[in-house]
Amino acid sequence: MEADGGTSLAECPRCQEVVDHTIIKRKKRGLGEDILVKCEGCQAVHTIIIRPPKATSINTTLSDGRESFNEEIEVDKDEEISVGDMFEHNEITWKVTRIDNSQSRPQENLPATEIFSMWATRSDRTIVGVTMTDGEVSESGKIECEPDRVFSCGSIIKFADSKWRVRAIHTGKGRTLNGSRMAYEIRRIYLHPQDNVRR
Repeated sequence: MEADGGTSLAECPRCQEVVDHTIIKRKKRGLGEDILVKCEGCQAVHTIIIRPPKATSINTTLSDGRESFNEEIEVDKDEEISVGDMFEHNEITWKVTRIDNSQSRPQENLPATEIFSMWATRSDRTIVGVTMTDGEVSESGKIECEPDRVFSCGSIIKFADSKWRVRAIHTGKGRTLNGSRMAYEIRRIYLHPQDNVRR
């Protein structure tokens, strides 16, 4: 909506279609406002009532790597949420991975007021576990990276100030010595020194 005297598109109750309206007057009402407008088509004067939607909270399990914690996520009551939706919370981007109804049955989408519980994973970064093996010595570490970063068996990566060859990738469903996986699919990668020489 524009300032007083400006124009804006709105639905006219008389014309029953969205047309240009002239804004006559605005009046604050709590967090919303009442806007007196005149249809430029039929000249009918009417009030547009704008109110922010009421909020509701959804019990949500947020997973950041291997860490999970519960939060109450506030959303608009009239919002419909689907698996795969993205949202911001505490300056982090999350992706909805599951929503359950009141019978604790998973659904693909539900109105916010019908969601009993929700699960989401961090989608702006991911943490990949690392095992570095040099001879008889093994050390563990972590790589924090974009979820779509690709790791390939046999490739060379720099980690902990050394160059390593990716020996194997574990996805949680099993270990593979071949192929590539995106970071969000990987539970752990196994590194050996490049050509058996740390550099």
